[in-house]
Amino acid sequence: MSVRIQPSSQVDESAEIGEGTTIWDLAQIREEARLGRGCIVGRGAYVGPGVRIGDHVKLQNYALVYEPAVLGDGVFIGPAAVLTNDFYPRAVDPEGRIKRDGDWEAAGVVVAEGASLGARSVCVAGVRVGRWALVAAGAVVSKDVPDFALVAGVPARRIGWVGRAGVRLVEREGEPGTWECPRTGALHEEKDGTLIERT
Repeated sequence: MSVRIQPSSQVDESAEIGEGTTIWDLAQIREEARLGRGCIVGRGAYVGPGVRIGDHVKLQNYALVYEPAVLGDGVFIGPAAVLTNDFYPRAVDPEGRIKRDGDWEAAGVVVAEGASLGARSVCVAGVRVGRWALVAAGAVVSKDVPDFALVAGVPARRIGWVGRAGVRLVEREGEPGTWECPRTGALHEEKDGTLIERT
C-alpha cells in the first residue's frame, strides 16, 4: 500500500503519514503530526502540529483538529467538526500585544478508540471523548464523555448509550441495567453511570 496525497494539499515534510492513508484536496497536515495507517483526511481538513492520530481514522471535509489532540484508532470526525485547544482564547494579551506561542498553553482534546463526532460538533479544550461514544451533530462537548455514551445538545448531555455499531442501545425488558445492541446483539452492563461490554 502507498500513501495518496493530492497536489493541492499541504503536508509538512516532518509529518509522519501511515501506509494506505489518503489526504484529499486543500487539507493541511502540520509539522510533527503523526497519522496512522489507512486514514482518510477530507478536503480542507486541518491537523495541527504534533497531533497524534491512530489507524483507520476518518477526518471528514473541513474538520479542524488543533494541537495537541490525540485521536485513537477508528475515530470518526464529522464534516466541519472542531477540536479546540485554548481555555481562554484571546488574540491579544491585556496590554494589547498579539499573543504568540509562548503566551498561552494548549490543551488538547482526546478522542478514544472508535468514537465518533457528528458534523459541526465542537469539543472544548481538554475534554476526553470515551471509547465508542457518539457525539451528535452540532453538539458542544464541554465535559468528558463516558465510553459508549450518546451525547447531544449545547452543552452536550448524555441522552442514551450506543454500541460499537453506533446504534442506540435498548434496555432489555426485565433486566434493568442490561443494554443490548439491536444490530449486533452485543450486551452491555450499566453500573454507576458507566457502561461496560459484557464478555
